[in-house]
Amino acid sequence: MPAGPIFNFKSNIMQYEASTPDDYISQLPEERQAPMQKLREILKANLPEGFEETMSYGMIGYVVPHERYPAGYHVDPKLPLPFINIASQKNYIALYHSGIYTDKNLLDWFTSEYPKHSPTKLDMGKSCVRLKKPDQIPFDLIGELAKKMTVSDWITTYEKSLKR
Repeated sequence: MPAGPIFNFKSNIMQYEASTPDDYISQLPEERQAPMQKLREILKANLPEGFEETMSYGMIGYVVPHERYPAGYHVDPKLPLPFINIASQKNYIALYHSGIYTDKNLLDWFTSEYPKHSPTKLDMGKSCVRLKKPDQIPFDLIGELAKKMTVSDWITTYEKSLKR
């Protein structure tokens, strides 16, 4: 039996004790399981070849594996280079997209396209898109976003951001 979620009051984040993406989704409240599974399927179907699905930071993550980028993540080189994470937080589903944070053109594209795909107002932090209404997640737009950056594009963008 899964241990269930833990709410981290310091970071305001729900944390799940899951070792696989399937395990993570099985621990979610029932009303979050289908939208999270669909979001996962959209990402897996649309991410360019080379990204790997894993558990990352207690969330479902899509990373550049060490085989492709041996340097890993600069914060902790033992970790693969993160790209996208999805999580069920206390009040919303979160899509963390590192490319949006580091590529202004991609951010501009996403923010201009969002209103065309969702009746809800875009609620976004640096790299976090907060999806507060699971029945109004713009899955098609997220699929298009996932296609926009290859592994090579992400590595190049990431390395440029480190030099700044």
